[in-house]
Amino acid sequence: MENKAYNSMDLFKKEAPEIANAFDALIQAIVKSEGLDKKTKQLIYIALKAVQGDSQALSFHILMAKEAGASKPEVIDALMVTLTVAGVKGIVTGLPVVMDIYKDTSL
Repeated sequence: MENKAYNSMDLFKKEAPEIANAFDALIQAIVKSEGLDKKTKQLIYIALKAVQGDSQALSFHILMAKEAGASKPEVIDALMVTLTVAGVKGIVTGLPVVMDIYKDTSL
């Protein structure tokens, strides 16, 4: 069996388009809610995905946080919050992704 790397969300959309569309609608409703700003939401997503060990989702959310104005120290702090919940799992999963995405910036 050949081991191929897939983009999970693209595969989800291909194999279960109706459910994927409903999931996308849920995400859009969360994005449009006004209780938290976009950057804060992304920092929360980063912490959650780090605890889960989901490096693919981390890449996506760290990029979105950066686009929303999150600095490297802010993203690292989001990872540090995970220490009391998941031990070092969030740190070892997330820090390499942060370093890669912020490699060309001092902040």
